[in-house]
Amino acid sequence: MTLSVLQRTIALAAVALVAAVAVLAFTGGAADEGVRAAPQQVPVAGGGGWYTAFAGSRGAPRDAERTTCALVLTGRSLGVSHPVLPCGSKIFISYSGADVLTEVIDTKLKQPGRQFELTEALAQQLGVEGTQQIRWRFATRN
Repeated sequence: MTLSVLQRTIALAAVALVAAVAVLAFTGGAADEGVRAAPQQVPVAGGGGWYTAFAGSRGAPRDAERTTCALVLTGRSLGVSHPVLPCGSKIFISYSGADVLTEVIDTKLKQPGRQFELTEALAQQLGVEGTQQIRWRFATRN
């Protein structure tokens, strides 16, 4: 082995070591976090606890319908469309005594007069028919 090959090998090993240390620093050294806490509801400021909004079903998905969040919808998809909340935002929706944890899957509404549109499966799970006033709030991990 020549001196230049040995120097390159040592340099590559040093780079790999620095990368490994950086990964451990960013992940906190925890290789197995295992069980994560379930998302918790975030109360609304002012003590009311919930926001209100009008919501309705976005209807059955078209064949291979893709959302603005790059998801392909099926008849079993559970989620909401909201024009402002970012894709993947976790929220709780409450209607008629049922609370469901869901997420934003689209940022484009299909019908005017609504703040949220629910996938058909989510609307059925909650019992929402037509446009109804729902309650919602953000979810967070503790």
